[in-house]
Amino acid sequence: MQTISDTIKVEKVKTSKIDKVDFNNLAFGKVLADHMMVCDYKNGAWETPKIVPYQPITLDPSAKIFHYGQSVFEGMKAYKDADNKVWLFRPLENQKRINISCKRLAIPEIPEDYFMEGLKALLKVDHKWIPTAEGSSLYIRPFVFASGNGFHASPADEYKFIIACAPSGSYFAGKVKVLIEEKYSRSANGGVGFAKAGGNYAGQFYPTQLAVEKGYNQVIWTDDNTHEYIEEAGAMNIFIRINDTLLTSPTSDRILDGITRKSLIEIAKDENIKVEVRPITVKEVIEASKNGSLKEMFGAGTAAVISPISTFGHKDQDYDLPELENSYASILKKRITDIQYNKAEDKFGWRYQVSI
Repeated sequence: MQTISDTIKVEKVKTSKIDKVDFNNLAFGKVLADHMMVCDYKNGAWETPKIVPYQPITLDPSAKIFHYGQSVFEGMKAYKDADNKVWLFRPLENQKRINISCKRLAIPEIPEDYFMEGLKALLKVDHKWIPTAEGSSLYIRPFVFASGNGFHASPADEYKFIIACAPSGSYFAGKVKVLIEEKYSRSANGGVGFAKAGGNYAGQFYPTQLAVEKGYNQVIWTDDNTHEYIEEAGAMNIFIRINDTLLTSPTSDRILDGITRKSLIEIAKDENIKVEVRPITVKEVIEASKNGSLKEMFGAGTAAVISPISTFGHKDQDYDLPELENSYASILKKRITDIQYNKAEDKFGWRYQVSI
């Protein structure tokens, strides 16, 4: 019986640009690999994925992505271990989540085998692009957008699903200084905050620019109604350690169900770290900072894995976090990256090998 993987056509580049890349000095997401996977939705169905050379896309000016913003994406990584075996981390969670995002934006959902077999076919062609330097990986960006034409305010009739890859080093260097947002909101109840929609991130840029002008690196997002509850850290989920308890906000209409987030929760429990998933108030974080019980704050996401926070600001006052040995952030980051790079046992069954 023929499967989708048997029908994927591969068109390779005539000349690879890989020899021009300095794999020891990779910025995040700047250098793109040789190929991309492309899959079109036309006449009510997804067509067979294909692997083609990485190249520009031609779209009609009336393509609905430009006018009504139907666009969602995912973030994943491929890793190489010491034996040059290739691994993914919980890829079916990304496949499920892109469809949750698609559904919310009225984009046709992508069949699991189209997503997975298309991705594996791409990695087989571009596996040499997976870097091996410490902390580096091949960042994978699956995305879907409305390619159908027309100015009518309605869902498109055609869509394009693409997976592109970028060999990348670490996302952030060092600890970050963040500002707790008091005016702007990332998302609202009943909105699309839980989806990885492009517009969510576009709306973050301006408030983040304002924070950068004040000397901060990122914004801590608060709830849209009262701005009294901590929700996310920039484009990441947030964890806060008060005494020896690790806190994180529950997912909702407003908060992305981060794959790194839920993995860290499981790892923390396995490390016998007390974890509470509950609403966190700005007030309790400030009080904990003042009385010395606030030990750590860090963002968590695919790109950065864990990004420790050194300082947070609120109402024109900065609060510094202590420097800790054996921080929860360092313990959890080592555990999760050791699983991702096949350096340690994966008791959770998260690692996914790609045969090259």
